[in-house]
Amino acid sequence: MSTEVSGVRYRSEVRQVLVITLLLNLLVMVLKVIVGFWTGSLSLLADALHSVTDSANNILGLVTNQLASPEPDREHPYGHQKYEAVGALGIAAFLGIACFEILRGTFERLLLGSEPVTLTPASLWLMLMVLGINIAVAVYERRVGLRLGSNLLIADAHHTMSDIWITIVVITGLIGVWRGLAWLDIVMALPVAILVLHSGWVVLSANLPWLVDEMAIAPEAIHREVMRVPGVLNCHSIASRGLLGRQVFVDMHLIVEPKDVVSAHDITESVERQLEQAFGSIRATIHVEPPSYREEHISYR
Repeated sequence: MSTEVSGVRYRSEVRQVLVITLLLNLLVMVLKVIVGFWTGSLSLLADALHSVTDSANNILGLVTNQLASPEPDREHPYGHQKYEAVGALGIAAFLGIACFEILRGTFERLLLGSEPVTLTPASLWLMLMVLGINIAVAVYERRVGLRLGSNLLIADAHHTMSDIWITIVVITGLIGVWRGLAWLDIVMALPVAILVLHSGWVVLSANLPWLVDEMAIAPEAIHREVMRVPGVLNCHSIASRGLLGRQVFVDMHLIVEPKDVVSAHDITESVERQLEQAFGSIRATIHVEPPSYREEHISYR
């Protein structure tokens, strides 16, 4: 299968997952808004706000997925895959906004007071249905994300997992309110904010290394594979960036036994095949040096 065909199939599968989760998240959001206004629960309205960001994230993911092609062009010679990481950072930004809104609403209610929360068995059953939908979405999105190696789907699954815990916290608060603990609704809004903030940090820390070109493969691992190729005397100045399992760019200097250009070129081709066999999709830039060249360090100090 060519890189172009596999890239198209990859983006098609990601798009299908995002469309399905978008529809389910819209259903969840509508149910939370209805029950939130029905009961007057601050924690539930905050949870509904979090679900608004779920739907916004899916839309953002669909846009970035359309742009995140691995194929190079004149303006983007290294492909477009970082658009996906940018989309994941957008998810982190939405989570930060949601956290701020939850905290603001909590402190306003603490300082100014509010109408009492009213609760019925029907509203609790609706929230249990919402919880079931969230669990199904998170499991489905994470499973496909891990299979495809999609940072965007895995990040969105983290977001949905936080929604599951938030919904559990909200249901706990509503049960407490039902049993006469009216203050529990406000108290439960605080852990909701903390869970949202933590989810944003997980997404941010997972995608920043890709955007700032952090090392993708340890130089020692690359050196070990390269030295298995016959005719290689040494390799050094090794650098890598990208996303392991999707596409990695590798630069290195190579010292080979042959002195003629054709034989040296054949060895570099063997090196590229060895790296692809070990690490998956690789684009390698190899600078060949004469046998007399010496260098002790395999990477940058």
